[in-house]
Amino acid sequence: MPKQLIQQDKNWYALHTYSGYEDAVARDLKQRIESMGMEDKVFNVLVPIEKKIKIKNGRRKTVEEKIYPGYVLVEMVVTDDSWYMVRNTPRVTGFVGAGTTPTPIAQTEINEIKKRMGVEEPKYKIDLSVGDPVKIIDGPFKDFDGKVAEVDEARGKIKVLVSMFGRETPVELDFLQLKRI
Repeated sequence: MPKQLIQQDKNWYALHTYSGYEDAVARDLKQRIESMGMEDKVFNVLVPIEKKIKIKNGRRKTVEEKIYPGYVLVEMVVTDDSWYMVRNTPRVTGFVGAGTTPTPIAQTEINEIKKRMGVEEPKYKIDLSVGDPVKIIDGPFKDFDGKVAEVDEARGKIKVLVSMFGRETPVELDFLQLKRI
């Protein structure tokens, strides 16, 4: 890296990695920082993750998903040796930036990422209201159409009126089992 590109400020930078190896890169990077005595130049390594609710086999599960698959965030002071050490970590394909110059990430963006990561329980985002036509996409009533009768935001449940045997039958479903038509 040419000398004139050296940045003496401590900033966050994004590293591009092989997808699926973000955790391995973070682990390797932390070991290299320690073994090469770079603690005064590389301060933090972060794989941004957030919790999401998914339904699998009819059961609700909270899973952790990477916010930016294929990227690892690093807080560091860019010098020749810190740049080379990070850049030559296995499975790192490069810094995000123009040419060889890493582009710092704005602190507001870092704060936003940390806020997203800090949410312990995922919030239910229910964008359905009473009267909305819906299609059931999971569970025993899969592929049935219905109409939203009640929304219980706190529990993430929705009561849907489904037409069965010539009459409307109320069925309580998880909001993840529905799709607006």
